[in-house]
Amino acid sequence: MSAHRSGRRPGEKEIADTAGPTSDLGGLEEQDVEDGREVVDIDRIEKVYSKLDRRILPAFWILYFLCSAIRSNVGLAQTMNIAQGHDLASELNLSPKQVSTGLALFYVCYVIFDMPSNLVMSRLSPHVWMSRIVTGVGIIGIGLTGMKAAWSFYLLRLLLGIVIAGMWPGMSYYLTLFYPPSRTGKRIGRYFTASQVSAAVVGLVSAGFQEMDGLGGLVGFQWMFLLYGIVGTLVGVSLLWWLPDRPLAPGEIREKSNWLKWIPDSKPALTGEDARIHYLDLTRVYRRKVWNMRDLWHVVIDWRLWPLVVMYFGVVGVGIGTQAYASVIIRGINPDLSGIDLSLLTAPIWIMDLIAILIFTPLSDRFHRHRASFFSFAVLIQIAGLLMTTFGGGAKSWTRYGGLLLVGFGLGPTVPICMTWTNEIFQPRHGEVGVAAASALVSGLGNLGSILTTYALYTGWPEDARGPHKYRKSNLVMIGILCGSILAAGTMVVLLRVFGDNISRDGNGGEFVDGAARREVEQRGLGRMFRRRR
Repeated sequence: MSAHRSGRRPGEKEIADTAGPTSDLGGLEEQDVEDGREVVDIDRIEKVYSKLDRRILPAFWILYFLCSAIRSNVGLAQTMNIAQGHDLASELNLSPKQVSTGLALFYVCYVIFDMPSNLVMSRLSPHVWMSRIVTGVGIIGIGLTGMKAAWSFYLLRLLLGIVIAGMWPGMSYYLTLFYPPSRTGKRIGRYFTASQVSAAVVGLVSAGFQEMDGLGGLVGFQWMFLLYGIVGTLVGVSLLWWLPDRPLAPGEIREKSNWLKWIPDSKPALTGEDARIHYLDLTRVYRRKVWNMRDLWHVVIDWRLWPLVVMYFGVVGVGIGTQAYASVIIRGINPDLSGIDLSLLTAPIWIMDLIAILIFTPLSDRFHRHRASFFSFAVLIQIAGLLMTTFGGGAKSWTRYGGLLLVGFGLGPTVPICMTWTNEIFQPRHGEVGVAAASALVSGLGNLGSILTTYALYTGWPEDARGPHKYRKSNLVMIGILCGSILAAGTMVVLLRVFGDNISRDGNGGEFVDGAARREVEQRGLGRMFRRRR
């Protein structure tokens, strides 16, 4: 059969021959190659990516679950065993302002060290760097058990921010080493659910930790810090074997030098024919080169970065503010609730968050050209929820608590959509350093919103905690920054249409496009309904 056929069989797609002449494609028969492109069944490609999912996503889910718990359980510690005087503030003799300062210090370090961490990860072995992050978080989590005063609270929150910096954008960057950007949205959504499950589980389990109050000389929240820290440390070390290193070209041998030769080898994510098909599919959109400061500067001055930062600023600020102060807000609605009641009532907020992620992130991948619409719709739900929490009825009104549930539902898909859109825009334009730097800058600078909501609002705003309308002004500030996120998303859509899309130029002056997104557009959304019949 001739190699120059006029068309492809249904259910097949092309893979660009980036490895060389057709004679070097691992023994492919002539009929499997057309004009320098290998024809591969779509189902086979999907099976390859499913194998990657089974290797990478469970590890990401568990590490993100534990790191989210260790990072955020200080919010629950504010009300745990409060009736016995064994809450965080009472044990450490902290004022409300000191608590909010300690919460904010974490995000100060997060902002400063996010991009340096991600850039180091792009130069070193990514799975080793991820193991370092999680192990460090676990060790600091154990250290939180020994806090005795404000200075130790401040110090450990600073150290936690330093060691965890780069984790979230690093996970996003790591995915782009194995998946085209158009495939990352629902996968980011899958492991992002770990944060919501973590918040719900930590809230529920904290009720049990409060029953351990006084056991072994530790109060309830100290037991919580200790056990999560131990598990986090063990998981961090296990990632050296669990997560695969970056993929190599078929037949290429990984060289280990200096200290890396002492690191145990991680089993490749794919082998044999699966590895070859994956490599050929990925190299249509993936550029691996040693970046320099000029490449980094081009990312920083790309105007597309800054609307994404503003989008992230609003949603992550509200998300972290809600996570840190959920039990405080609920107690402001009904002061008669016990510490256990408050812990249990925080869990449904994050269950709603989880439900929204599972609904919206697959849809945003399928209709990937409308990510801004999905993002804005979810933000509007958050605004409606905050308005209900602020104005919905009088004291002890369950309508106000229902508003918090809406806030949780709206929060779910916003962060995954924002990070996926960042990948889609910056990988085609700037390659690997574009993803590493842009995701870190969006995450890092966007977390200035977290500093605002944890330091300046709620317990950090004493005047707002008084009177019959507790935290009304704090809620209105969060509504304001969410409006900024919607405005930034709309601005990005308009500017992309006016000034440029995701197409860039490679080093030889040719187009560098996410071929996976271009090819899969016919499989997505309503494309087939509007495609002309030939």
